[in-house]
Amino acid sequence: MSRKLKKGYFVRGEFVAEGSERDIELKAELKGTDDLSRTDLKRESTELQKLGEALLTLRGDLLARLPLSDKFRDAIADAKRITNFEGKRRQMQYIGKMMRKLEPAEVDAVRAALDEQANGSAAENLALHQAELWRDRLISQDDAAGQWIEQYPTTDTQQLRALIRQARKDAVPEKPGAALRHGRAYREIFQLVREALGAIPDPDADTPPFSASNEAS
Repeated sequence: MSRKLKKGYFVRGEFVAEGSERDIELKAELKGTDDLSRTDLKRESTELQKLGEALLTLRGDLLARLPLSDKFRDAIADAKRITNFEGKRRQMQYIGKMMRKLEPAEVDAVRAALDEQANGSAAENLALHQAELWRDRLISQDDAAGQWIEQYPTTDTQQLRALIRQARKDAVPEKPGAALRHGRAYREIFQLVREALGAIPDPDADTPPFSASNEAS
C-alpha cells in the first residue's frame, strides 16, 4: 500500500509540513515578524490544538450549532471512535490542523460553545437565579404562595403549601444560635419552581417572573 504524502513544501532542501511548527516559523519570517510574534503564533497554535481536543467533549446540541464543515464533523466523530493511542494522537493533530484553518469568528464560536457547556447559557443562569429568588420568597413571605399560585395556577397548591410548612420547620435551629439548615422540602420547592419557570423566562410575558424589585415592593 502506498504511503499517503503529507501536504507541504521544500525550503532549501528541507520538507516542511503544512501546519507544523517549522511552517509557522517560516510564515512568520516571510511576514517580517520578530521572535516575540513567532512565540505568539506558536502559543496560538497550541491553544487551537487544545480547543480542537475539547470539541470531543462538547454536547451534541452545542456541536450542531457550530459553523463547522462536514469534513470537520467527520474528523471529530472519527476521533471519538479511535481507541489506539497513536491513531488517536494523529487524529487529534489533524483536528488541530483543521482548527488553524478556521476563521476567527468560527474559533470564537467554538470558545463560546465550550464556555456555555462549562458555565451554562445566560438564559439558563437567569432561570436558576429566578428559581432561587422565588424559593426564598415562598419560604420567608406568607403572601408569596398566593402570588405564585395566581401566576402559575397549574401548581399543586396542597403540595406547595405542605413543602413550605416543612421547609420553615426545617429552618428552625435546634438550639439558639445554631446555623440554619435546609432539608429535603427546601430542595423540592426549588425543583417545583424551576420546572414551572421553564428553561427560558419570557421577558415580554404579561406576568413577569419574580425579581428583586418585586421583593422590595
